[in-house]
Amino acid sequence: MAKKSILNKKSLTFLEKYLNNAAPTGYEWEGQKIWMDYLKPYVDEFITDTYGTAVGVINPKAKYKVVIEGHSDEISWYVNYITDNGLIHVIRNGGSDHMIAASKRVNIHTKNGIVQGVFGWPAIHTRNKEKEQSPNLENITIDVGCTTKEEVEKLGVHVGCVITYPDEFFVLNKDKFVCRALDNRIGGFMIAEVARLIKENKHKLDFGLYITNSVQEEIGLRGAEMITNRIQPNVAIVTDVTHDTTTPMIKKSKEGDLQLGKGPVIAYAPAVQNKLRELIIETAEKNKIPFQRSACSRATGTDTDAFAYSNGGVASALISLPLRYMHTTVEMVHQEDVENVIKLIYQSILSIKKGETFSYFD
Repeated sequence: MAKKSILNKKSLTFLEKYLNNAAPTGYEWEGQKIWMDYLKPYVDEFITDTYGTAVGVINPKAKYKVVIEGHSDEISWYVNYITDNGLIHVIRNGGSDHMIAASKRVNIHTKNGIVQGVFGWPAIHTRNKEKEQSPNLENITIDVGCTTKEEVEKLGVHVGCVITYPDEFFVLNKDKFVCRALDNRIGGFMIAEVARLIKENKHKLDFGLYITNSVQEEIGLRGAEMITNRIQPNVAIVTDVTHDTTTPMIKKSKEGDLQLGKGPVIAYAPAVQNKLRELIIETAEKNKIPFQRSACSRATGTDTDAFAYSNGGVASALISLPLRYMHTTVEMVHQEDVENVIKLIYQSILSIKKGETFSYFD
């Protein structure tokens, strides 16, 4: 008998709408509005900050505070230079991959609305076969169908305009979610679903739960740095994506052995508080939630690091979602993994005791 999904039609409609909306680093607010509108029935109030981080709060008057967090931004490009003959050179906004850019369609965001363009690339017939060049920041340019710089500027395009890919959500082979920007708006989706389950199952928390969708993770965890100082939490459980290492050209000896469909990934790293991590592992085992382990060395590279080292030290842990093809337009995750991350965060929240310090010295 097939397992009953915890995701309902409303959830999946929200997921598709949320993913298809562009939310590049520094321009996340339209996506945050969609996220807050979905979350509204499940929280008591919202907190927002100057740069666009959004937080839904359950039981806001409680002194003991627990954060569950994802980040809302996606990688993108900036217009950096427009040539006299109307071609556009770019720089990165986050970790945008120059290798996939050639022949991709793009949306340039201007005050006049979206201007469509393409990353052009010379035909195979015209390239030097002996010294084949790969796409790089020096040789990729966007063509918006203009022949002069002035013509481009009349469209509303100028240096500093942000550029995103238009690729939208679809389901592959019934249970694989595919889209650009699953990194990490899928995290925002999963923490919103945790809030929904708490509300629908009528749990009364004796601590404050802060469902936090941070901005600007892709350029250095900046949104998390700001909001953790605002919230001053006692505990933070962060969710992000990690690499499915079964895909070609990834070395398991370097990146670990992780795979779609085998469950959430629980991180080991200096920033991960060991007793909190063990609570999460025990929760997974008790509730028969499959999970994988990953070692992250000096830093996790996620918002976990920002929370852990803030406010004199916050007990923090990282639960990751396996993903293929990170920072491309065809990022892929398994629906069962998505549901199991939601279950693991949800059950872990219910396992935390008010006032718990996770001290090694108690």
